[in-house]
Amino acid sequence: MTQPSEAVQADRTLKAKHRTMWAMGDYPSVASHVIPELGALLVRECGVRPGDRVLDIGAGSGNAAIPAALAGADVVASDLTPELLEIGRHLAAVRGARLEWREADAEALPFADGEFDVVMSCVGVMFAPHHRTAADEMLRVCRSGGTVGLVNWTPQGFVGRMFATMKPYAPPPPPGAQPPPLWGDEEHVHELLGDRVTDVDARRETVRVDRFPQPADFREFFKACYGPTVAVYRSLGDDPERAAALDADLDALAREHLRDGAMEWEYLLLTAHRQD
Repeated sequence: MTQPSEAVQADRTLKAKHRTMWAMGDYPSVASHVIPELGALLVRECGVRPGDRVLDIGAGSGNAAIPAALAGADVVASDLTPELLEIGRHLAAVRGARLEWREADAEALPFADGEFDVVMSCVGVMFAPHHRTAADEMLRVCRSGGTVGLVNWTPQGFVGRMFATMKPYAPPPPPGAQPPPLWGDEEHVHELLGDRVTDVDARRETVRVDRFPQPADFREFFKACYGPTVAVYRSLGDDPERAAALDADLDALAREHLRDGAMEWEYLLLTAHRQD
């Protein structure tokens, strides 16, 4: 039996780290209490109808998948992190939504070509490290004429700038991994999708976040709940000076965006149809 190549083994290691990162903290609280409306918005923009076969990539705990199921669609919620899927199952049961939950890598989806009428992702697929591979898989499983829908944080918006703020404190990314907020750059996404889609509608919108009246409220919530932020602080280990410096930088970022106790977080909303 042959041993996995170095590239394959490196990819497995990277995906294992991603699973661990997203299991840290409490991402379902972020989805449910900070950006609860984004999933339902994406479902509406995709025109999900009863009977549609829908795939939500990077579904997490079901912020978009559950509203799609409640709209009458036949939904598969896929994510790399089983802990998030388990929470999603519970949330779906509470809301009376019936859907399938599948552990799956966005870069190697375990579904047939053209299996879905709608393939969507709400700030999920953007965290797959190899953007081209993830985009290829997303389009592969969408039927001809089907709908692709995306909500992704922009590089210039609050979350994109938060990742830029954390970058100097984080371990260097592995070779070939691309920054998640690039998925919020319209030109980058057009390049990924190319002429394989038509009827592209891409626009920048903002979601109002009024949970954090003070910068420290935002910082402490994300330090406790948001996997990427939790991971960066843990990587600092026993270096209180670096941790304090990151605290100050995140506070400054939040202070810059706060207006009357609320922030506007920018995202790119894109819908398109799979080309024949």
